[in-house]
Amino acid sequence: MTGTRQQPATATARLGPVPGQELTKRPEIAVTGLGMLTPAGTDVETTWHGVCDGTPTAATFDRLAGLPVDFCCSIPSFDADAAIGRRTARRLDRSTQLVIAAAKQALNDAGLDPNTWDSARVAVITGIALGASHTWENQHDILRDRGPKQVSPLMITMIGPSAVAGEVALACRAHGPSLMTATACASGATAISLGRDLLATGQCDIVIAGGTESCATPLIVTGLAQLGALSRRCDDPAAASRPFDQARDGFVLGEAAAVLILERAKDARARGHRPRALLAGCGSTTDAHHPTAPHPEGRGAKEAMRLTLADADLSHHDVAYVNAHGTSTLLNDAVEADVIRTLLPRGPLVTSTKGVLGHSLGATGAVEAALTVLSVQHSLVPPTANLESPDFGCDLNFVTKAAESRRIEAALSNSFGFGGHNVVLAFRAP
Repeated sequence: MTGTRQQPATATARLGPVPGQELTKRPEIAVTGLGMLTPAGTDVETTWHGVCDGTPTAATFDRLAGLPVDFCCSIPSFDADAAIGRRTARRLDRSTQLVIAAAKQALNDAGLDPNTWDSARVAVITGIALGASHTWENQHDILRDRGPKQVSPLMITMIGPSAVAGEVALACRAHGPSLMTATACASGATAISLGRDLLATGQCDIVIAGGTESCATPLIVTGLAQLGALSRRCDDPAAASRPFDQARDGFVLGEAAAVLILERAKDARARGHRPRALLAGCGSTTDAHHPTAPHPEGRGAKEAMRLTLADADLSHHDVAYVNAHGTSTLLNDAVEADVIRTLLPRGPLVTSTKGVLGHSLGATGAVEAALTVLSVQHSLVPPTANLESPDFGCDLNFVTKAAESRRIEAALSNSFGFGGHNVVLAFRAP
């Protein structure tokens, strides 16, 4: 890496300004609404209280019985029929059901009504990592056991990644740009970053941005276990996800969906809506080092954090809190800890919410962005569950045991994915 400032990688994906629009000063971008479904709860407040309580959600899962890893973090009591309507739910994969429900929550939180807005000025950007795993495996089993005539005629429209953004747009009557992002475990954060760009360039006035994943299926769990990525602590699932701890042995798979409503701050103020937080900066890089392992020196992650700080006009003194990617894997946690310690030597508070929620892959960047927004809003940092003895080299200012009150003017949310994808988001108090 050179010492010169570079533009974020996401800049190459920007769609360009509206002709004649002045872009010399980027507008402030506000987070005006949140929606979440996670293993800690099926709405924002329940999830927030669960994460702040610090109680892990990992438990054995019937569908994984007999596998080397038979536990995960699943969403409790999600009623898709009630959340999005039976006719809609029956033709969608679970991952799509979840993100539509999250989008509806977020729009309600933002005080926005699809019946009254200019739908051509509303964009949808959603992230996913592995896609419609439930539908893939279920329909394969039907083909094998019952024959081709029993395969659903809706299968193709259920499994296409683009269907996720398309179905959210359909449910929310959004006719602006819509697209999917697939940057592995950074997908949700990438969606938010690109949403910021669409607003800054005048392509739209409202962005429904987020991520989703539901893939606790036998094949996916087996594949991740074979890769060596998952914890094997089957005798004590609740203690399995332990970010930055000496005894960590892999991540715990989770499912989730989260959506952030993004608007230009001046537009939110004009309609009398106070933002939860401001999206102050974004930075994206790629390691180009290994299919699954991070660069051993964290070069891409460091650069993404540097770019984000510069983009947000923040110094290391300004950052009070980092929501770490913190997967509970040996390599990721060690590298990330070194990156945070190097770039933020004043020792901001650090936590990983994966100790409670597990790792929801394509959704995790959006979930953790939403939780970072809530930390900024409520001046409260959740604890890192199961962090009892920080590993050598992971000597950061971790929040453990109980949530910690702290005024947070600026915070970072880190997302790092397989393939070397690095995305960092900065949030400020409004």
